[in-house]
Amino acid sequence: MDTKVITGRVRFCYCNVFEPKAMNEGDDPKYSVCILIRKDDEKTLAKIKDAIEAAKEAYKAKLAGRDGKVPSNIKTPLRDGDIDRPDDPAFENCYFINASLNRAPGIVDASREPIMTRDEFYSGCYGRASLNLYGYNVTGSKGIAAGLNNLQKLADGPVLAGGSSAEADFADADDDDDMM
Repeated sequence: MDTKVITGRVRFCYCNVFEPKAMNEGDDPKYSVCILIRKDDEKTLAKIKDAIEAAKEAYKAKLAGRDGKVPSNIKTPLRDGDIDRPDDPAFENCYFINASLNRAPGIVDASREPIMTRDEFYSGCYGRASLNLYGYNVTGSKGIAAGLNNLQKLADGPVLAGGSSAEADFADADDDDDMM
């Protein structure tokens, strides 16, 4: 089994792929993205679950307890959006993975041409992700994490930026408001 996964069609959000960002105060800045995977995408989910098992085996020395076995309850990167993010409609009927890395990821379009701007690759667009799953053991916290390799945009989608757009806010505004 392999710890590397190329997803099927997923949706991207919380895209910090052009500039690194620290998640918490004092953390090193990293490039990151949240990957939304529809619950009915059985093929991608099977690849991720297989890669998690492969990572448990590959990083057994780091993850195993005193008995030499990897605990069944270690943290994994695949999370249920309906449980962990019930108030966010973008996560409805999806699993999600947060993936990050220290260097800028490669980002290409459907023709594998480089994407260089936030206008082209943004929270809400659809595509594929290349991930590498690995084990960690930091200050007593053990688990499997997702490293981000590269991203491919396949299609546009509604922007997931929170709030409303200027166009929506002023769509019904009265054009003949009295000026002072």
